[in-house]
Amino acid sequence: MRKISVIVVILFFYLLILPLKKDGSSASEGDTSTRVLLTLEECIKRSLTISPEIQEKEYDVEIARAKIKEVSANRFPQLTFIGMVGPAPKARGDQIDSPDSVTELHGLTDFERIDINMVQPLYTFGKITSGLKAATHGVNAKKAMVTQEETDIVLKTKEYYYGLLLAREIREIILNVKEDFDIAKDKINDLLEKGSENVDEADLHKLDTYYGEVEGHLQEVEKSIELAHSALRMHVGLSNDIDFDIAETSLKQVDREIGEISLHIEKAKEMRPEFTQIKEGLLAHESLVKVAKSDYYPSIFLGGLLSYANSSGRTRIKNPYINDEFNHLYGGVVVGAKWDIDFGITKAKVESAFAEELKLTKTMDFAEAGIPLQVKKAYLEAVEAKENIISTERSYKSAKKWLVIAVANFDMGIGPAKEIFEALSAYAKMNVEYFKSIYNYNMALANLSHVTGEDCEEIRR
Repeated sequence: MRKISVIVVILFFYLLILPLKKDGSSASEGDTSTRVLLTLEECIKRSLTISPEIQEKEYDVEIARAKIKEVSANRFPQLTFIGMVGPAPKARGDQIDSPDSVTELHGLTDFERIDINMVQPLYTFGKITSGLKAATHGVNAKKAMVTQEETDIVLKTKEYYYGLLLAREIREIILNVKEDFDIAKDKINDLLEKGSENVDEADLHKLDTYYGEVEGHLQEVEKSIELAHSALRMHVGLSNDIDFDIAETSLKQVDREIGEISLHIEKAKEMRPEFTQIKEGLLAHESLVKVAKSDYYPSIFLGGLLSYANSSGRTRIKNPYINDEFNHLYGGVVVGAKWDIDFGITKAKVESAFAEELKLTKTMDFAEAGIPLQVKKAYLEAVEAKENIISTERSYKSAKKWLVIAVANFDMGIGPAKEIFEALSAYAKMNVEYFKSIYNYNMALANLSHVTGEDCEEIRR
């Protein structure tokens, strides 16, 4: 009976826990159902979504859009309402005769007054239209700044992603080397026991020296993996309590043709966000120069006025030549001109705006000369990195053949143990260099996409 009751308790416990694990409320940290695996594209999308730098730039766009609304609102009438309530001196009689005097107070009464003024701009010599153009180009320039920040995020994400893959490939190489050293150590010990003249005690010490060096490299690469993984986790906005990893398990060469350098330069001129930013900023400042020049001329407007005041203790005067500020009703519509004339202030504003325009013109000249140089540098680095893959792969394969021959000679007793150590060291080194060359090539292509603005297409997908 006791044995049966224990089984019942175990079954009950299993049935109780199983549903909790299905809905995740009691899943352990290593539960694969909660694991997040992200591809490079998914990492890029997440990093673009949560980036505070991009969000900051997007608020700048909203501020620029508000400026458009502000300038556009100047086309509509502006109304001013003024309401007043307070005491007023009494006034009796009429416009001919009154027992009261403006120099003496004969009691107080109350009054209320409302004034409504309306100004509708009719023609401003380009102040409003040029202001709208400047604000619109300002929005486009801010959008280009957002795109520039996004391309920086894309490049940084690729650096973290490929860096993590490279570190893991190097760790795998080191682990394989350790395994080969263990096999070699067992082989040397076996030959020493058999009294082979092909090995001696010094070989074991040499092997231990190599082994210690490999252990040190392993610790370094483990640290690099942890740092790269943590950096990528933070970059994509995942907390430490989420089991996160990248989807790819090996570092592979990006399958993409480099193309002709002239095409990359032309693409940079069309797509590079810095070019867009400068062009839009230049157009904005051209319009701002026109806005400043419009102050040389008057602003034509349509004006309206309505004023009403009432006081119970004052007689209403109906003579149109006499105006009582506390008791009246009048209004009208006019066409007028407002002209502010100064002595050098407007000229200084025009010169300042024109200087800003010239400054951006020089910035554009610098960009047109400097950006193609950046493209050429990135292009040549990509070409060089591709060639390095070919050469390191050739060396890696040669080192592998050398290792196979050295091991075979050692097994047959015709080769020294030193040959195995040297071959294994060369093989590991060239294997690492091979994967580094792949990493360098992938990053060179990423940088080429960055300097040509092709990242913009990647962001829009």
